[in-house]
Amino acid sequence: MHVSYSVFTETSFWLMVVVSVVLPFGIYGVLIAKRAISRKTVLVLGFSLVAIAGVDVFFLQRLATIAAITPSLADDALFVSEVRVALYLLPALFAGLGINVISHVLTTHLAAAEKRFAEQQADESASEV
Repeated sequence: MHVSYSVFTETSFWLMVVVSVVLPFGIYGVLIAKRAISRKTVLVLGFSLVAIAGVDVFFLQRLATIAAITPSLADDALFVSEVRVALYLLPALFAGLGINVISHVLTTHLAAAEKRFAEQQADESASEV
C-alpha cells in the first residue's frame, strides 16, 4: 500500500472536492437557470443531491482513515479532530435540499392527482343525474 505524506495529495481528496462542490452547485445552477423544467428532471436532480451527500460521507470517512496514518498534522487537524464534524454539515445540507426537492415534486404530483380524482368524481356524479 502506498503511504502518502498528506491527504491533500490524494486523488480521492480532490475527487471529493469536485463531487462536493462543483457538482451540487452545477445542479443548483441548472435548477435556477431553467425557465421550464420537467418534474422528472427535478426529481432526478433531487435524488442526485441525496446521492452526492452519501458519496461525500463515504469520502469523509475514507479520508479520516487515511489522515490518521499520514505523518502530516495539517490533515489530522481537519479530518481526525473535532473539526471533522463541521465537514459533515455540507453533505447534510445537500441531503436536506435534495429531500426537500423530492418532497416538493411528490407533493405537487399528489395534489394534481387528487384534483383529477375529484374532477372525475364530479363528472361521474353529474352524468348519473
